[in-house]
Amino acid sequence: MLSRFCQIGARRQITAEFAGLRNARSVRSPQSSTLLTNRRLGTRKYSSEKEKPEHNNNKKEHNEDDKPFNVPKGFEGFFGKGSSNNGRKAAADQHAKRSADQVPKPPRNEGGGGSNNSNGGGNKPPEVQINVNTVVGTALGTYVLWKMTSPSEDSREITWQAFRSSLLDKGMVDRLVVLNRNRVRVHLRPEATSLGVSPAQTFYFSIGSVDSFERKLEEAQNELQIPSSERIPVSYRDEISLLNTMLHFAPTLLLIGVLYYMTKRGPGGGGQGIFGIGKSRAKMFNQEKDVKVKFKDVAGADEAKEEIMEFVKFLKNPAAYERLGATIPKGAILSGPPGTGKTLLAKATAGEAGVPFLSVSGSEFVEMFVGVGPSRVRDLFATAKKNAPCIIFVDEIDAIGKARGKGGHMGGNDERESTLNQLLVEMDGFDSSEHVVVLAGTNRPDVLDPALLRPGRFDRHIAIDRPDIGGRAQIFKVHLKPIKTTVDLEQLSRKLAALTPGFSGADIHNVCNEAALIAARHLKDEVDESDFEQAIERVIAGLEKKSRVLSPEEKKTVAYHEAGHAVAGWYLQYADPLLKVSIIPRGVAALGYAQYLPKDQYLFSEKQLLDRMCMTLGGRVSEQIFFDTITTGAHDDLQKVTKIAYAQVTTYGMNKKVGPISFNDPQGEQQFQKPFSEQTGTLIDNEARNLVNEAYTRTVDLLTERKEDVEKVAKLLLDKEVITREDMENLLGKRPFVEKTVYDEYVRPKKTSQPPPFPEDTPSGDVSSSP
Repeated sequence: MLSRFCQIGARRQITAEFAGLRNARSVRSPQSSTLLTNRRLGTRKYSSEKEKPEHNNNKKEHNEDDKPFNVPKGFEGFFGKGSSNNGRKAAADQHAKRSADQVPKPPRNEGGGGSNNSNGGGNKPPEVQINVNTVVGTALGTYVLWKMTSPSEDSREITWQAFRSSLLDKGMVDRLVVLNRNRVRVHLRPEATSLGVSPAQTFYFSIGSVDSFERKLEEAQNELQIPSSERIPVSYRDEISLLNTMLHFAPTLLLIGVLYYMTKRGPGGGGQGIFGIGKSRAKMFNQEKDVKVKFKDVAGADEAKEEIMEFVKFLKNPAAYERLGATIPKGAILSGPPGTGKTLLAKATAGEAGVPFLSVSGSEFVEMFVGVGPSRVRDLFATAKKNAPCIIFVDEIDAIGKARGKGGHMGGNDERESTLNQLLVEMDGFDSSEHVVVLAGTNRPDVLDPALLRPGRFDRHIAIDRPDIGGRAQIFKVHLKPIKTTVDLEQLSRKLAALTPGFSGADIHNVCNEAALIAARHLKDEVDESDFEQAIERVIAGLEKKSRVLSPEEKKTVAYHEAGHAVAGWYLQYADPLLKVSIIPRGVAALGYAQYLPKDQYLFSEKQLLDRMCMTLGGRVSEQIFFDTITTGAHDDLQKVTKIAYAQVTTYGMNKKVGPISFNDPQGEQQFQKPFSEQTGTLIDNEARNLVNEAYTRTVDLLTERKEDVEKVAKLLLDKEVITREDMENLLGKRPFVEKTVYDEYVRPKKTSQPPPFPEDTPSGDVSSSP
């Protein structure tokens, strides 16, 4: 009792100390530890009590209007240099408001579709209706969640030393509660109110173990000589935090959420989730809204359009064929090089027929799950039957239609073969009266399974090749319609068709687009012919590398190299007509190039191949004649010459010693052994080398004889960097034989023959006509 009386008598001395505890809710300063330990009593501050920086809550708040206004670069004069910051901001806001008022408002879209915006075609976003219940419910839920997860406001963490010196020794502890065997909560006595501390405020500190805590508490009470009947009661309790419980169940909840997503909106698509993974992913195009392509939009494929026109006529009027006992072909394979318009022709078929169009890629039938591919095939044809008459277009069918047994499959289930088998069954299963046509596109018809190509499945094989000069002119007319130009489209399309031999429809579209980009880059109001010529060079040779600076020695070597090509082709009868020679670096590795105008030719003779080899070797021979050493610039030329030589010997049967034998097998490209013996292989190598050496010797003799001409062309190239056919004619004269290029035949107007004039009207001088 005497000890407790002494503690009560010392209350006046520690009033300031508990005043610091009262402010500990909002500010945790280093002085709080000092107040708890009371330096006047000689207590020291322990290392476990970390000092925390003091927060200054009385900082001066800056006004938003006093902040400097950020003027965009280049607009300093617009806002005024001498105006204040507030004036600048007000002027900017006024200008922005005036600009916004001048912008026309988008028309209201009643249907809500046909727009790329998520708002529904430019409409205002839907207004969120906020009522009292929503606000109250949201606020209440936020408060409850915050109360459950946030720590208590009346609780503060202290150390054992602070508990011993500031609370236990002063007799302020009413009871202790051990929580979860690692934390102790301290409840104060009612007498703490007189000291400025609320009895509802609690303190807590962490313990290592319960036994150690009980031993220290007992030792402290023994030192204070507290009787056993008045000792501080200690209770034990286990509390569970809602946040910790949620963290414990987080993996389970996450797994449940993933399973729910997969079942509802997973990889199956269509809102059916994983249960819809076997459904077809084919896109349905409505003939009235989505399919706007007609046959008039497809140019350069007249023969293919005629063949596929029967499908259109049948789908429009099937009774005309069925009354005579005819059945429509079940399907058609559209094959050809990339960019020739296979997909465009299929869409035009759907647009002309006026029927639904189902489009799907061959790779969409292949999934990691077994049986998904056949299931999607069945669903695709079931959808087609419901929407009959309709057209199914399978793009890149070689992804699932490759010949069976050639993929190196080592057993087990082959999903691709199962999908192909189901496709064969479906195509041969539905009747012709269902009016379903299957079109397929591929670049590799040679790898398809023979069972897929037989009559009854894909009856028609429509080959779409690269267009000829007439087809290219038609395609140019289609792609030149949106281009802004004042040049006559008829004449321009014919000229561009002659300048682009071997181009596909995609290449032609790229040329027109590049021409418009070049004109826009130079801030032109319209696209002229020079822009189209630059676009053709861009597509053929690549982008001009203005940043690649060649040394004078390299530039001279490139000039003589290209001059050798030009002069060799100029004096060879069967070489392609020259159009342009340039030493401006283009593309990845092209330091110079020569552009020719080959005609659409399908057969080549031995003389034509020999002249082409000599022209290709002209660059290397020119380096050998004019320089002491040769360079690596002829790497691509040597590859082309070697390929031509081996093709003559092994493919075309043009060699007398090897004979009229062709060792080329298009379907056996991945053979592990050659189809001839080692002796025959040695003979082939020797004959190919003899052909190359013969062409090389002939080129050396030609350029040695025309050495002055090569030097003239090289010097002109070094001076102008780009020379044309007219420059070559001015330097070397016309070619020593009569030629007629595709450009002359197709572009230049044909001269009409006129009757001879009467003798009295004959003008003086010689009368000559150009050929």
